[in-house]
Amino acid sequence: MEINEALLDHIANLSKLSFEGSEKEAIRQDLQRMIAFVDKLSELDTTGVEPLIFMSNEVNRLRDDNTEQSVSHEEALRNAPKKDSDYFRIPKVLDK
Repeated sequence: MEINEALLDHIANLSKLSFEGSEKEAIRQDLQRMIAFVDKLSELDTTGVEPLIFMSNEVNRLRDDNTEQSVSHEEALRNAPKKDSDYFRIPKVLDK
């Protein structure tokens, strides 16, 4: 795969970056080296190799999901800087 000027400009636009002059050429060369490195994998003979789905044969030991009351509603609101009856009050995040 060839990293040309148009592709580099497209990648820069998607990533909200801008490259100029020698910096742009250095990025192009770095990307080209990365692609060449990954292309080396296609040289490997993988016939008869099973796909790796799990890293080990171990089984996850999960705990039971039991609910319990650890903090009461009143205790949770006790140290709130601002509250409105049963709710935390926070600064407005979204504009209409």
